[in-house]
Amino acid sequence: MQNMQVLVLVLNEYELLDQLLIALNDEGIKGATVIHSAGMAQVISKESDAILGSIRALLAPKGEENRTIFMVLNEDKIRIAKKVIYKVLGPLDKPGKGILFAFPVVFVEGILN
Repeated sequence: MQNMQVLVLVLNEYELLDQLLIALNDEGIKGATVIHSAGMAQVISKESDAILGSIRALLAPKGEENRTIFMVLNEDKIRIAKKVIYKVLGPLDKPGKGILFAFPVVFVEGILN
């Protein structure tokens, strides 16, 4: 397995999670790990300070949590996954949509590709 990367999507619109996972599966991406997560602004909002609450409303106006999806993929599958993500979510350049990034894998065990 060469040129493997971890593709990470922090999905703020987690109501689209099922649709996204089905679309990824339909395109041959069969494995992902999904965890419940919360951003810094969401955690800060738990504080009683009105200013911090205002920051939270500005940075993450929609919800209390999100989902983080991890996928270990080769370069070809990265391109496919990005295409599917953009198709389901639309562009990620608007606030509150999500964050997508990847980093190289040094080694991997326990997955089939």
